[in-house]
Amino acid sequence: MKKIKYFLIALVATVTLAGCGASSNMTANINNNQTDVVLSCKNFHVVKTVQSEVSATYFLGIGGLSKKALQNNAVADLTKNAGLTGSQALVNITVKASVAEYIFVTKVTYYAEATVIEFDK
Repeated sequence: MKKIKYFLIALVATVTLAGCGASSNMTANINNNQTDVVLSCKNFHVVKTVQSEVSATYFLGIGGLSKKALQNNAVADLTKNAGLTGSQALVNITVKASVAEYIFVTKVTYYAEATVIEFDK
C-alpha cells in the first residue's frame, strides 16, 4: 500500500511540475522594410550583428499580445537596437519563437537577429 501511495505522489508531482516547450524559426521576410539593393557588388562591409527579445505571458490563454504583434515588436526593437546611421541597413533578419507551457501559464518569447551592413559608395 505504501508503494502505491509513493508512486501516486511521485506521479502527481511529475505531472504538476512538468512543463512543455517548443520553438520555431521564421526566416521569411516578416517586415515591410524592403529595398531594392543589389548585394552582388562588394560595395559594403558588415558592421555588427544585433539581437532583440520580446516575450509575453498568458494565464489560462488570457493576456499578452498576439503572435503577430510580438513578431512586429521583436523586429521594431531590433531596428531600435541597431542604431542605424547614414548608409547602414539591416539584412538577414530572422525571428525565432520559443514557447514554454506550464499547467496554467504559457510564456511566448520571440528572438530577432539581423546583420548590420554599411555601404561604402
